[in-house]
This record gives sequence, structure tokens and C-alpha cells, in this order.
Amino acid sequence: MKNHNIIMLIVLLGFCLITNAQDNGDYIEFNDRKNVVHGVYLGLSMHYGEMDNKSTYLPSFKVAYVANRKVEVGFVATFFYSQQNYFNEIEGINEDIIGAYGGLHIEPILFSKSTVNLSFPLLVGAGGLGVFDSDFDFENNDLEDDELRESDGFFVVEPGVNLLFNVSRYLQLEAGVKYRISSKTKLEPATLNRINGFSAGIGVKVGVFNMGRNRYKKKI
Repeated sequence: MKNHNIIMLIVLLGFCLITNAQDNGDYIEFNDRKNVVHGVYLGLSMHYGEMDNKSTYLPSFKVAYVANRKVEVGFVATFFYSQQNYFNEIEGINEDIIGAYGGLHIEPILFSKSTVNLSFPLLVGAGGLGVFDSDFDFENNDLEDDELRESDGFFVVEPGVNLLFNVSRYLQLEAGVKYRISSKTKLEPATLNRINGFSAGIGVKVGVFNMGRNRYKKKI
């Protein structure tokens, strides 16, 4: 009789354990450790904006670490081409502006557990720009062959606002606006003395956005 009672007690405890696990999402949790999610990715984006009221194109490359789906920390490099059409009276040609800048990327993320997130990217860095012949033939010439007329450097801060769309664990899309704030530059014959301005664009991130797994959770 005692053996039967012990067996019944074990069965009853097992039934209670399984029932409790099902009520908590069909798994048994062996401790209360919180699941920390890590991620890394490579990103490409294209933005369009203006510098000195002229059309400007800004492709970017980004690599970053994502901490618990709440903040990104990484590096961003942005190239830009601005159709300024400055007339150089000495050379008798029209000139445009090209340049690049890069630096530290920090991006706090809100609503990170939702399909759509809101984030606030910030870039702090430096770069350079120059004026060149707008009739330059990129396919048949080398830009270094005396085509870059003037160049200068600058510091830049670029805050923004993004909407992030979580397509899958490995793919994320983004769309947003940014505003560049730079130190002064001096280029002849350019009237542009800062690269300040808004830009808007879209991008794609490819990587692993959820590398965290709670090894203390086991499916029933």
C-alpha cells in the first residue's frame, strides 16, 4: 500500500509540474535568468538631400553591434555627391562637390519587441570634401589626375529619426530622416561653407539580430 501511495504522489507532482509549464508558454524554466539578446549586422542605405539648396546623394555603409535590441553601437561611413554646378572662371568649367565622412554610430531603440521600432541614430565623426570638374568622365579617367581642384576637412554631427521594420531574425529594413551639422569649410570657387542639411532615405541591415538563447528553458 505504501508503494502505491508513493507512486500516486509522484504522478500527482509530475502532473502539477506539466500543467504549470503549459500555463507559462509550454516550457519548463529551471531558473529566472532573463534572456539577453545580442546581435551584429552590416547595413547599406541611400539618402537624398540638399547642400546649399542643391541635390545631394548620400550612400552609407554601417557595421554595428545590437545590445539587447535596445541600442546599437558601431561605425558609419557616408559618401556624398552634390550637384552644385559652380562656374570656375579660370578653368572655364562647371564644378560639383564630392566627399565622405564617418565616425561613431549610436542608436537607441524604442518598442524593440514589436515588429516596427522607433530609433534615434546619432553619428559623431569627421570627413573631407572637394570640388571637381562636373563634366568628368568616371569611366575613362582617374579622378586623381588633376581633376580634384580644392579639398578641405570638417567635423560633423548627424542626429536622426528612423522607423525599423523587423522582417526576420536576419533582415531589417529602415527608413528615416537625418540632419547634418558640420564645422566650416573653405573651397574655391564654392560658396558652400558647411555641409549642413536634411536628408531622407531607406536602408537594409543583414546580420543576426537575435543571438541570445536562454539555455535554462526547455520545451515540453
